[in-house]
Amino acid sequence: MAEKKAFVTGHPIAHSRSPKIHGYWLAKYGIDGSYRAIDVRPEDFAAFLKSLGENGYCGGNVTIPHKEAAFALVERRDEAADAIGAVNTLWLEEGVLWGGNTDGLGFAGNLDDHAPGWAANGPAVVLGAGGASRAIIHALKQRGVSDIRIVNRTLARAEELADRFGAGVSAHGAGTVGELLADAGLLINTTALGMHGDETLAADPADLPGHAIVTDIVYVPLETPLLGAARARGLKTVDGLGMLLHQAVPCFERWFGKRPEVTPELRRMIVADIEAH
Repeated sequence: MAEKKAFVTGHPIAHSRSPKIHGYWLAKYGIDGSYRAIDVRPEDFAAFLKSLGENGYCGGNVTIPHKEAAFALVERRDEAADAIGAVNTLWLEEGVLWGGNTDGLGFAGNLDDHAPGWAANGPAVVLGAGGASRAIIHALKQRGVSDIRIVNRTLARAEELADRFGAGVSAHGAGTVGELLADAGLLINTTALGMHGDETLAADPADLPGHAIVTDIVYVPLETPLLGAARARGLKTVDGLGMLLHQAVPCFERWFGKRPEVTPELRRMIVADIEAH
């Protein structure tokens, strides 16, 4: 049996921690396989996808800026990719290039791990209306959260998402966030707020009820200003690193035939890597 080869592609891609995650699992389970980061410029992306089979790849991950292009270029898509409108996972099945999306599964898996029963905690307030929020809204709907409130600086983008996902999803401008939080059980930040020392809070956890869970998809830093403020108030918080780890699980299983575990050891290894940089 030849070595199974997979990859992650983006532009730039050097920062990706996916090779460390998949490399850890390949070693742990003794699988003859490889997973590497490949920098592909947008203008070369279509040709790169066409050559996967002849280059011996069974599949790979797609990250910024290629997720929408991958959505358009694959031959078949799974239900999650169709619902989200972006592809983060590729695989070849009998010569056919498939695209899927595991970001929503990663989000839900992270909360299952650290805040079991979270889905019964709605209503949910989602900050931001970009690609990541589409995956999260899809996951929330899949888990039966029936009141999802999207808050975005540009109201039109939030309205677009509310229309896309339909019943139970509403759009709101940034000015209304305080009153939206008053009865919310889930606050989810999908924006880049909290990265690179941006200390401004898009929402104040002080406005939430005491049973609320606060999560941020940003994982550098691990404790964003939003999570810090929520923790100081005694609320349950879940950082964004688990979403990265859990979205990789179904990908690894698809390419390498083994469902891997997100272990404390794997998490410690990735945290150490983040702290080293």
